[in-house]
Order: sequence, then structure tokens, then C-alpha cells
Amino acid sequence: MAVPVISVAQMREWEKATWAAGRSEAEVIARVGRIAARRASQMVNPGELVLVLAGKGHNGDDARRAAEHLPGCRVHLQNVMDPAGDLPAVTAALEQKPQLIIDGLFGIGLNRPLNEPWVALIERVNQAKVQVLAIDVPSGLNAETGQPEGAAIQAAVTLTLGAPKLGLLAQPAWACVGRLEVAPEIGLIPCPHKSDLRWMLPEDFKDYPPPRPAAAHKGDFGRLGIVAGSPGYHGAAVLASRGSQRAQPGLISLYTLETVYPVIASQLQSVMVFIWPPAQKLPWNFNAVLAGPGLAAEGVPDELKMAMRHLWRDSPVPVVVDASALDWLPLAPVARNAIRVITPHPGEAARLLQTSTQQVQSNRVNALREISRQLGNCWVVLKGHQTLIGRDTGDIFVNGSGNAHLAQGGSGDTLAGYLAGLLAQPHLQSDPGRTLSYAVWQHGATADRLTVSRRNWTIEDLVEEIGSVEPGRETSGPE
Repeated sequence: MAVPVISVAQMREWEKATWAAGRSEAEVIARVGRIAARRASQMVNPGELVLVLAGKGHNGDDARRAAEHLPGCRVHLQNVMDPAGDLPAVTAALEQKPQLIIDGLFGIGLNRPLNEPWVALIERVNQAKVQVLAIDVPSGLNAETGQPEGAAIQAAVTLTLGAPKLGLLAQPAWACVGRLEVAPEIGLIPCPHKSDLRWMLPEDFKDYPPPRPAAAHKGDFGRLGIVAGSPGYHGAAVLASRGSQRAQPGLISLYTLETVYPVIASQLQSVMVFIWPPAQKLPWNFNAVLAGPGLAAEGVPDELKMAMRHLWRDSPVPVVVDASALDWLPLAPVARNAIRVITPHPGEAARLLQTSTQQVQSNRVNALREISRQLGNCWVVLKGHQTLIGRDTGDIFVNGSGNAHLAQGGSGDTLAGYLAGLLAQPHLQSDPGRTLSYAVWQHGATADRLTVSRRNWTIEDLVEEIGSVEPGRETSGPE
């Protein structure tokens, strides 16, 4: 199950309730040590040097226990109790060129500025440019606010314990946290806290989508209509169509402008391609519609924009809107119980809210809530680092899969097509939040798998692979 994003105070309460229930701190520390060591072993090759930096508190205890479970590596355990006195030893250890540093200097209890010797030591570690696995929180980062307390370790991966802490998701923390991963099963009792901000786990999607019945036919899996493509942007229509194919709806029909019809139709086989008919209504006998990819040129006719507005307002089937078509949406109620989805990146979200991208990024949850409210409580997939999925009301899900190699043109078109292809299937419409969350997780997990094998992959590679990652089997990404 997705885990709640909690405060530092809530984490402390959770720990106290665990000790009161009879579980010991030593048992949890031992378990955390094994979990951290297992993750560390994925980040290095056998025989390589791992430098373990362990401080005074329980975070240091976690790191010391991790050092005991790296038999395939050379391990240098450096206890750091006095930053000024221990700096020469840390410097000497860094000069041995470790391939990984396990950071256990400070935990989530840090809430005041570090003194100068600690700042100097942390800056020396960062200057070494060695990949870091931070246990629970990068040392020096305030886990409640996300702000560095004078200086903070810049981790490649932060393995946070139990549940994500609020500050780790804040924009100022991103450069220090790196890739945020969660170790939910560390020996604590079930989390007693609730939150409407929930971190998705790969296990949430085990056996999803459900297996197809043996006697199923294409009529069981829905018809998807796509409106996409314009001069100069025909590739977006092709990528969205191919992304939707990977979701395997029963039938896909693409409508595009006459000027780009030949080049688009020549690249698609099982997708039926039609010229947009401005003089007549489309046969909207679909189970879902996607509009927007590649409709960015000035030549898009007003009739098409008007048709999209009516579709958004009146259609009884799910409607997914992406890219420039976001600007055409009416600020009006939609059909009762209808599924509406938009997939903006931060810049597009800023345009919808008439604000700056920085304002959106500084409080992504509020931005999502406000956009959804303006557009009739629609589902919003706010793309970017830690993509959010939610509405004006209810839970918001946070995605941890994916990496910076997704920052390529066409990535969003592929995602829009893939999630629309899922939503076109009637049996996946009863829980749109889960369907959308799965699509986003699968998109990121596919990028993670591609990046492990080669870092120069293209969006065409993503289209070929999306939908093939089995939840629970590939849970960690590239460093």
C-alpha cells in the first residue's frame, strides 16, 4: 500500500508507539543496517571501496550495522564524533577514491544550523564528487522544512526509513536528496498516522492491470480516440499513438490535420488514421479520448478547439487533455461523474494558474489542488520530479520512479498516450486514480530500466518498452 508522507514529529510518535509495543530499537537498527547494505551493494561492483561515515546517534548506528553486511566490498568505517578532529581522517579516506559513501552522520532530528567544523566536513565530502547513499535523510538537511542547515550532503540516493518525511519532497531539498526511495518495512508497528499525501510503492501495482480473460476479444478493451498532430509537431501524434498501443486498448483511431496526415499515416499500422473533418461531427463512439499532443501550431482550426471544449464539458467518457489543448479548456462544470484528466508539466501548470513556474514548483500540491478546482475537480497529473497524481479533494499520490533522462521531447506525449490507452479500457475506469498512478509509475520505471542498460536511450526506446516492467521486481533506479 502507498505510505503516508509524514512530519518528523509523527515519525517520532510512530517510533515511541513501536517501543511501547515491545519492539526494541536494536532490532530495528539491525534491520535497517541490512536494508541499507542491500541497497548499497546495488550501487557498487564487488571489490570496490565503500566509505561509511557514522555519527553519534541512531543514524550512525544504522550506518555501522550496514558496514557489517557488505562482504563483497572493501569497507572503511569512519566514526565521526568530533568534526574538526576527524576531518583529516575523513580527507584521507576520501583520497582512497571510494566508489560509494554511506552517509550516517545526522538523522531527522537535526533542526538547527551546523557549526563551522561540521559545515567544513560536509563540504569536503561533497567536493569529493563520490556518489552517496544517505540513510533516512542527507546529513545537514532539515527533514521537516527541506532546507540545509548551513550545509547538507548531496546524495545520489536517499533511502528514507518507514515513510517519507515532508521536507524530503520540498523543492529546496531535491539537490541534496537525489533519488528518494522508501524502506517501508523496517520493523516498526503499522504506521498510526494518516495523510492525504501518499508515496506510491511498486508493490501497489502487483497484478495490475489484471490478467485478461482467455476468451476476451478486442471489444472488451475499449476504443480510444486521439486528436493530435499539426505541422512541425507530427511526431507527437505518432508517439502518443504508439504509447497508447502499449496499453493495448481494443481499437485506436487517430484524427489529425490534413497537412500532416500523409507523414503520420505512413508511420502507423494498427492505429487507424483519419483526417480531422471540420465540416462534420466526429463519430464520438469511443470509450476514452485523448486530445492535445502535437496540436501546437498556429494552423489548428477554431472548429477543432471548440469541439475539444464541448468534448471536455459534455462527454460521458474519460477525456485526457495534454499540451496546447490545455489552454482551450473551459472553466466550467463537467458531466456528472465523468472522468477528466490533464497532464501539465510545471510550465503549463503555471500558464493555467497565471503564475510563474517557480511558484508552481515551490508548492506543487497547492498548484495541483487549485488547477483541479478551476477545472471541475478533474484529475491532474502534474509532471516533473516526483510527479503528483490527484484532484482538488482526496489523496494525492507521489511517484518516485523515473530519472532525469526522461527530460526529452516526446516523453510527455508517450505518457499521455499510454495512460489514455489504459483509461479507454472499461474495466480500468472504476478506479481512475490507481490507473493513472500505475501509468505514471510504469513510465518512470521503464526509464529507470533503460538507464541501467544504457544512458543514451531515446524516446523511441521508451515507447518500445513502456508497460513491460513488472512491479516489485525492479524497485530501484539508476544512480
